[in-house]
Amino acid sequence: MSDRKYRQRGYQDDDRDRQPKPQGPRPPREPGAPAGARRISQDGPKTINMPGYREVVRCAQCAAVVPADVGFESRCPRCGTDLHACATCVSFDPGSRFECMQAIPARVSPKNVKNACTLYSPRTTVERETTAPRENDARKAFDDLFKF
Repeated sequence: MSDRKYRQRGYQDDDRDRQPKPQGPRPPREPGAPAGARRISQDGPKTINMPGYREVVRCAQCAAVVPADVGFESRCPRCGTDLHACATCVSFDPGSRFECMQAIPARVSPKNVKNACTLYSPRTTVERETTAPRENDARKAFDDLFKF
């Protein structure tokens, strides 16, 4: 009998109070494998699903993905904002002189409407493709809720 108040097992227990663990049969070890090695799956290693990257042009107003070939008359298909504007240009910088990194003689104002700047180039960003593009997933999920 122990002189402690509670009978939880701990560091003060000696080996005679403990019950030996039952030893079951071990699976046979492969020849040439180290003593503590785990068995690797027969299927082989898993394939790594690395996401791809893509360059996209986004609308400055609604952030919708728009075609990369922005012309003078181009508009966003989602919100209708002009795309040939300073706000979607690669040289647009609110902290620089005339809010443009290019050497322009005068300030172009307003920045979110169509202008005739010859230095315009659409701003492209590199994004990670996290999922495959799916058509009408949200609509299909909504319709599936009410099927009988």
